[in-house]
Amino acid sequence: MKCPFCKSRDTKVTDSRDTDEGAAIRRRRQCLSCGRRFTTYETVEKLPLRVIKKNGKRELFDRSKIRNGITRACEKTNVSSAQIEEIIDLVEHTIRNDPKRELPTTEIGNIVMDALCKLDQVAYVRFASVYREFKDINTFMQELQNLMTNQQPSSKAAQGEEKK
Repeated sequence: MKCPFCKSRDTKVTDSRDTDEGAAIRRRRQCLSCGRRFTTYETVEKLPLRVIKKNGKRELFDRSKIRNGITRACEKTNVSSAQIEEIIDLVEHTIRNDPKRELPTTEIGNIVMDALCKLDQVAYVRFASVYREFKDINTFMQELQNLMTNQQPSSKAAQGEEKK
């Protein structure tokens, strides 16, 4: 590590500590040439995550877009902010574990809907109605009937909408 004061490469680490809940390491260093001390931080390089939109274009993953959609669906429900953040973390974790570091929005929407269905059925229906873009009342009613009979949400409804 080069000294920021005298530009010498002869430095030593005098102290190391975890910061940011273990996400980074803070190192105190001392220059062996000029004797001055300075701090460096070491973090894991995070590769950019991408989302494949329905039209095939790729965008950078944006937590705030998912948060806005889920928050709107969860208004006036018992879903907490912490639970919303857990869903967003699940989506981000899923994308990070994908070898290409990208997922189609259809998969992201399904992850969110599965999580919302377990937390709050009203929030699930609100999110699904926007995400799946129900074109008619019959498709919407079919989804509600599946939900009321304790079945998993219908992927047929989503597939039928995607084909239209």
